[in-house]
Amino acid sequence: MTPPKKISLTRYLVEQQRIDGLIPGQLRLLLEVVARACKSISHAVNKGALGNVLGSAQSENVQGEVQKKLDIIANEVLIEANEWGGHLAGMASEEMDAIYVVPNRYPKGEYLLLFDPLDGSSNIDVNVSIGTIFSVLHMPEDDRGVDEGDFLQPGSRQVAAGYCVYGPQTTLVLTVGDGVAMFTLDREQGSFVLTQENVRIPADTQEFAINMSNMRHWAPPVRRYIDECLQGKDGPRGKDFNMRWIASMVADVHRILTRGGIFMYPWDQREPNKPGKLRLMYEANPMAWLIEQAGGAATNGKERILDLQPTKLHERVSVILGSKNEVERVTSYHSEL
Repeated sequence: MTPPKKISLTRYLVEQQRIDGLIPGQLRLLLEVVARACKSISHAVNKGALGNVLGSAQSENVQGEVQKKLDIIANEVLIEANEWGGHLAGMASEEMDAIYVVPNRYPKGEYLLLFDPLDGSSNIDVNVSIGTIFSVLHMPEDDRGVDEGDFLQPGSRQVAAGYCVYGPQTTLVLTVGDGVAMFTLDREQGSFVLTQENVRIPADTQEFAINMSNMRHWAPPVRRYIDECLQGKDGPRGKDFNMRWIASMVADVHRILTRGGIFMYPWDQREPNKPGKLRLMYEANPMAWLIEQAGGAATNGKERILDLQPTKLHERVSVILGSKNEVERVTSYHSEL
């Protein structure tokens, strides 16, 4: 029996462009460059201590979080790979205070790229899966220069989104608005190869992911939902649940896309004036779109995440995403308040 022909990321994108008409040529090139940057980051992650990339960089990002060496390396890789190709007008990163405008010496493209260069970086030194998350927006059509306001678009206006998870395999997960596809890095071939199309999340699940150490700080709807899960067969849900928590959003979401589940990083009372911990632009929007494209749901407890209008570059948000029926249950508990 002849083995199935390997379809590279490049071929997949060309066919999306040529046959389905989903992506313009400039967007295709942008996604290929992002994929190559992720491949470089993967190599750096894999070297670990051998590449002297572990440990703290002795600096903080705009959110006041201590940066790892790999945070800075990954950020630089993504900027250097994307600034000169002519497909971007600007970039924004979780690791940078302000936007990065493509220098005048390079052609100005029609897209904006947002990214979390290395999500879950607290797990770097203990060799747990981490990843890169990215989101692509259209540059508003006018003749003025690029400013922060151009990036403040709701997630529903994304034209592409994805992540790359650096684990036992390096896997790129992508949507351009026509479902979710997964690609695995073939190190011998040196390219990403399509390994799954039309990814679907089961509507029901028996797994939840949340940081249980924060239980005493949760709002009543979240506590109610988790209490019901913990009661198992004897409780109102009538079935047992398992808990999974990797503390790396990329890894937790990848598990949900692979076999279902619900992921929650809700508002809590530790910082009551902040709507949540995760970043709307770099984490919640791209992940919410991927989840929805796979048949799941994503809300902040009250509203669909993709409908939220950002008001600032590093805005935070409460996140509840995954299997549709579970997300709707948690959201309905919030609406009963």
